[in-house]
Amino acid sequence: MQRLTLEPRPGWQASVAELGLLWHSDADGPYWDESAAYALSMEQVETLETATEEVHRLYLEAGDAIVRDDLLMASCGIPGTYHRAVREAWQRRGPALDFGRFDFAWDGTGQPRLLEYNCDTPTSLLEASIIQWYWKEERFPDRDQFNSLHEKLLARWQAISGAMPGRRVWFTHVADHAHEDTMTTTYLRDLAEQAGLETRGLLIEQIGLDANGHVLDQDDYRITALFKLYPWEWLAAEEFGQAILPRMAETIWLEPVWKMLWSNKAVLAVLWDLFPDHPNLLPASLIPGAVGPDFVAKPVLAREGANIEVVSHGKILARSHGSYDASRMVYQQRYPLKDFGRGYPVLGSWIVAGEAAGLGIREDGLITGNRARFVPHIILD
Repeated sequence: MQRLTLEPRPGWQASVAELGLLWHSDADGPYWDESAAYALSMEQVETLETATEEVHRLYLEAGDAIVRDDLLMASCGIPGTYHRAVREAWQRRGPALDFGRFDFAWDGTGQPRLLEYNCDTPTSLLEASIIQWYWKEERFPDRDQFNSLHEKLLARWQAISGAMPGRRVWFTHVADHAHEDTMTTTYLRDLAEQAGLETRGLLIEQIGLDANGHVLDQDDYRITALFKLYPWEWLAAEEFGQAILPRMAETIWLEPVWKMLWSNKAVLAVLWDLFPDHPNLLPASLIPGAVGPDFVAKPVLAREGANIEVVSHGKILARSHGSYDASRMVYQQRYPLKDFGRGYPVLGSWIVAGEAAGLGIREDGLITGNRARFVPHIILD
């Protein structure tokens, strides 16, 4: 794997904003960074595709194990009040986009190693599917890219569209200042409309309940299918999240509540217990010291690289702050990330319904946080 130094396109800010990437820059510089690109061989892409689909298979087996054990469900941060809902949703396995982003540590040699899985509210979607593809078409029209994310998401909407009552879906998100949640939700909504679905939008705080516990929108219409860019662990901790439990099965939730089995970091320890020495996993445990003196400590429930410590033989190499609960941690053996000159790349390999779908690369320090840069990629052969 190579990192190429490039000259950004003149007026690139307007080009990516026109495609919906409104958060391309901030006061500290560009988030979308086309002053470079990573170049992979087709053999490397095939290795990454195989690893992605293999790890998805492991997650399916881990889900089966977790739902059978209340202690494991609790260790994954799932409240006791939600155990039944998660278990029933897993067994029912209703309609779902079933998409997510596996974050791998890899320098192109050996096997990709899983760092974590973002599958409930995965971000960097628009830039991975649309923005870098249009960049490639303009800068490297004769090259290919590991990127079928747009097509696979559209096909998935088409596959589940018939299960949506009235062929209608509501879309909700928070009103974020950077518009990342807004535009990510808008992109998925546009795909749903291309699949022939009627869509309606609202903010998360506009959702309510009627006297019988049915979920309603801001105009008092009953919400029968809802895509939410809002984490289940947040919802489950709120009064509203408890109030929807008696009638949860009457609404199609995208993504389903069973995603709580996978969208935590304790599952990394479950995976290692089930599949020790698997070439695509790193040793992980809920017990301090169990993975050796070189490790990364992560909260069971946290986002955007918050509250993480990177430790080597008692020395803290990097630490991030945040407001997440740091009393419940998972410890993962540290992978020796390679600095390609501007930071350490993490390879976000997307999957849709069990099929590898594309790659998005972010660069940062030893901890990949919300200040990471997104760098596009191409296939050289």
